[in-house]
Amino acid sequence: MQGEGARTFEEYVRERSVALQRFAYLVTRHPEDARDAVQDALIGLWPRFDEVRARGDVDAYVHRSIVNASVSRWRRTRRSTPVEAPEDLPQAAASGFEDEVADADAAWRLCETLGPDQRAAVVLRYWSGLTFAEIADVLGCAEATARSHVHRALTRLRTQLLEDPR
Repeated sequence: MQGEGARTFEEYVRERSVALQRFAYLVTRHPEDARDAVQDALIGLWPRFDEVRARGDVDAYVHRSIVNASVSRWRRTRRSTPVEAPEDLPQAAASGFEDEVADADAAWRLCETLGPDQRAAVVLRYWSGLTFAEIADVLGCAEATARSHVHRALTRLRTQLLEDPR
């Protein structure tokens, strides 16, 4: 993992803050929640930075803290009902780049239907390029559980795409 060579907490934050913000956004899909999750993770890391760095798992510790914050928020808010956009809004014709953006948005809407551990596992696997062992370390689970999270997430996404191929 990256960031393990930082000698001080300040160096680590300077080197990794942008990547941590991106990771948190991909997990939470909300900019404010992402900032809060990173801030909380770094606050938790600060008093034990030397200990965590000595074990060589600083990124895993911070990623797990971000996922934990996301899971906690998801549990608190999953009972809320999202507001749908009005159906009578005119649709603009999309082409080229706009099609790609629409496809990416559709993919993220599908990912938002996943639970936070499955979404985090997919992000860690396909965006961060981590191995299943590294994903297990970040999520604090067995490697088989990490594989299961990714497999079940992909199965669910495939099913949703087949049911509603928009």
